[in-house]
Amino acid sequence: MSAPNPDRAHSRRVSSRLPVFPWDTLAEAADTARAHPEGIVDLSVGTPVDPVAPVIQQALTAAAGEPGYPATAGAPALRASIIGSLRRRYGITGLPEHAVLPVIGTKELIAWLPTLLGLDAGDLVVIPELAYPTYDVGARLAGAQVTAADSLTQIGPRRPSLIYLNSPSNPTGRVLGVEHLRKVVGWARERGVIVASDECYLGLAWDAQPLSVLHPAVCDDDHTGLLAIHSLSKTSSLAGYRAGFVAGDPWLVAELLAVRKHAGMIVPTPVQAAMIAALDDDGHEAIQRERYARRRRKLLPALRHAGFAIDNSEAGLYLWATRGEPCRDTVSWLADRGILVAPGEFYGPKGAQHVRVALTATDDAIDAAVKRLA
Repeated sequence: MSAPNPDRAHSRRVSSRLPVFPWDTLAEAADTARAHPEGIVDLSVGTPVDPVAPVIQQALTAAAGEPGYPATAGAPALRASIIGSLRRRYGITGLPEHAVLPVIGTKELIAWLPTLLGLDAGDLVVIPELAYPTYDVGARLAGAQVTAADSLTQIGPRRPSLIYLNSPSNPTGRVLGVEHLRKVVGWARERGVIVASDECYLGLAWDAQPLSVLHPAVCDDDHTGLLAIHSLSKTSSLAGYRAGFVAGDPWLVAELLAVRKHAGMIVPTPVQAAMIAALDDDGHEAIQRERYARRRRKLLPALRHAGFAIDNSEAGLYLWATRGEPCRDTVSWLADRGILVAPGEFYGPKGAQHVRVALTATDDAIDAAVKRLA
């Protein structure tokens, strides 16, 4: 038997379609920040640091003995909790039980959404000009074409198959107004285009009030062609649980469910129980939101005092900051002070002079960053 051809083997590797994992390029800056006499303050990744609320932990533990397979569609109680929380927290109405679906963290859903929808080389996916990198990765995994555009005129005469919206934005914290959202929804419906709205930061509004693409003011209670993607990672500190869900057009949700059943994309039973507890309890969410607000109130003026301009940053977990220089120079400047941030170029060429500064650090760490910036 002949040995495998290395060139042919490489051509089959899925990884060859993908960009370099951006966080791997921060190794040198991270080493510099770690060398600071008082240690690193890591504001580069939006990883929750606050403990999971006891009510959620207890629900997870109580379901730990369940031996059977969970339902891919989610337990009826979970679907009811999703619908109830979207109504209470975000004013979303008119969702039937079969219009929601739990997912194994929203990054998983975004990475596989074009594939689950059957997109391929003949399809175009539109992503924001400054965007969470997984939008692009998901399109590449499906073999689809990708273009970055913030306005419909940039798309031109082409008809995309899928448009991503992200409000509040990761990384910029920008909030899209209701008229912008309505225009995109109307344009997409005229052309039969699916709109996937990443709303993972919807519950973290500071200077502007974001709306879901499913809100009646945006879609007139018609969810046709619309998907809203939500996560419990930030609002409930459940990043380690991999707990998210998608809601919207019942036909699209049914299609996702049909494929996910075959692929075994199932949220574990204890995690479903924890999600129910998190979605039914608004108190812990309010406490977590205030933690982030408190950290923002400290960090934002400290950055400005240190010579940074803060753009957008109206909502979400990040400050979009610039010193008017190449972003990697800013990363190095902060790393010399023991602070690690994400370079804006991670999110697209328009981020070349910005850095993304996360609010997801302990109060002590934020205080240390403020002191070093001073």
